[in-house]
Amino acid sequence: MAKQARKAKKTKPASRARRKLPAQRRGAPAKPAAKPHKKRQISKQTFVASHHSPGAFEVGLRRYAHYRDLGIASATNGMVRAHVIKFVPPFVAAEVSKRHYHDVEFQMVYVLKGWMTSEFEGQGAITMREGSCWIQPPKIKHTVLDYSDDCEVLEIILPADFDTVELE
Repeated sequence: MAKQARKAKKTKPASRARRKLPAQRRGAPAKPAAKPHKKRQISKQTFVASHHSPGAFEVGLRRYAHYRDLGIASATNGMVRAHVIKFVPPFVAAEVSKRHYHDVEFQMVYVLKGWMTSEFEGQGAITMREGSCWIQPPKIKHTVLDYSDDCEVLEIILPADFDTVELE
């Protein structure tokens, strides 16, 4: 038994004996160094809380939509805007269905209530329902085609102040 134990100590484990050397040691070219990650300048932010109240919605950019600002723009010094949009019934295509885009860095929309159908450049018409979420890439051309009478969405946009460009 003692002989076997001494023999086991002298023998290299099979996994070590077959281990391959890294590519740099075998003469293969080294991988190029990764590009350093650009760190985004984050402006000073403050705490903000927003609570729902029926009177919190105001007429905004469009007559067919009322907006509830969530206070994010001032809390982030203009870095981000977040608001709830409540669409005003009834849907009137002549007023609502105008092709446009937003000059933004980031735009995300989440359906809180109801549904809406929009057409997006390169994607076609898509109906988003309660719980649906999408990102609109910067300057993607789109048109709102229809929405339910109870439609409400949460929209998050960078930067807080941006231009909407109507194409028709």
